[in-house]
Amino acid sequence: MPGTTPGTTPGTPSLLRVMNDRAALDLLLAHGPLSRTRIGRLTGLSKPTASQLLSRLEAAGLVVATGTAAGRPGPNAQLYSVNPRAAHVAGLDVTPGRILAAVADLTGEVVGSHELPYAEGTGAVEQVTRALGEAAKDAGMPLSDIHRLVIATPGSFDPRSGVLRYADHLLGWQSPTLLDELAAALPMPVEYENDVNLAAIAEQRLGAARGHDDFVLLWNEEGLGAALVIGGRLHRGWTGGAGEVGFLPVPGRPLARQVVRENGGGYQDLAGMEVLPALAAGFGVPVPPVPASGAGSGAEHGAVHGPVSGAEVAQAVALLSRAAAEPEGANLRLLQAYATALATGLAAVVAVLDPEIVVLSGAVTTAGGEPLRELIETELADLAPSRPRLVTGEVRERPVLRGALESALAATREEVFDTSRR
Repeated sequence: MPGTTPGTTPGTPSLLRVMNDRAALDLLLAHGPLSRTRIGRLTGLSKPTASQLLSRLEAAGLVVATGTAAGRPGPNAQLYSVNPRAAHVAGLDVTPGRILAAVADLTGEVVGSHELPYAEGTGAVEQVTRALGEAAKDAGMPLSDIHRLVIATPGSFDPRSGVLRYADHLLGWQSPTLLDELAAALPMPVEYENDVNLAAIAEQRLGAARGHDDFVLLWNEEGLGAALVIGGRLHRGWTGGAGEVGFLPVPGRPLARQVVRENGGGYQDLAGMEVLPALAAGFGVPVPPVPASGAGSGAEHGAVHGPVSGAEVAQAVALLSRAAAEPEGANLRLLQAYATALATGLAAVVAVLDPEIVVLSGAVTTAGGEPLRELIETELADLAPSRPRLVTGEVRERPVLRGALESALAATREEVFDTSRR
């Protein structure tokens, strides 16, 4: 029957136990260690029922006793928390420059990580298994202990053909048999998601988009990309290409044709980070040199055209950071011009989707701080029929990797927390 838990009948005590178990586990994740009394109050259960529930979950290995609540009159109450070792998940953030891998326990704490420089000439499967293996080793566990893996890549895998699209710059990942090869090489279920979509998941679960069901995340680092969340769910499109806004035709740039073959488009040409040095020079703003470290690391999230190095991104970040620190004169004119460029493409997205908020994410836009955010919001109010609130992303440390872990955790918790199967 739709809406019921497998193996249970609606309204039966077994179903109620499963529902109460899940409610208690979610509360422990949200609030941290709780006593029997506190869980009873939050769930509306009696103290004896809450005690039975915790005993049942402790026996199942899902919760553990974590000490007592000190500082209260009378006997200290025993505290319980979700057992972090009940399951582990992994996430990979793959770019042409490197692979970031991390392993997290069931509470979301990262317990192992590894960064592997991407080596041309080495197969994608070999590099994925090596990066994941090193992260698992750092966590002190074998690969077989990882319940689920989510891999983030630029572009997206076509759901019909299994071929990675919109990411020709990710060398070695275009084989039509790649997904089958990875499935054969890895001992856990594997899911794949666009990197910018995962940054949006991180913001939805942990950051600026919490509590919002309709929002757009605009990503700006090596390339421009967007994630579209409608009714609380990611909108991926028929081929997985929803949000590839770098290809968007915009005023102020020639109409680009054969964009997939050219791997470029109007919005990227107008507002991508690579326009900033020339834009700054035109206003007489000193352009910082490209840092020596990180040069040649390759294009990353949402990138189009040829490879853009991490050092060039660092240059753009330094340029906007300096302008935002003193937003007047030539610096202000630079910020205004770049805000107009970003708002031009964003206006088309807003006109179609009418989101509640727009989350500005990625190192380049966030480097402009509040001055750039305010200017983009002002421009967007003039260019778009609706006026969504613009907010800066709050997940700053490796948001794509964090989103991969959060996606893996959501699916794994659904499985592990289902006590009807025990």
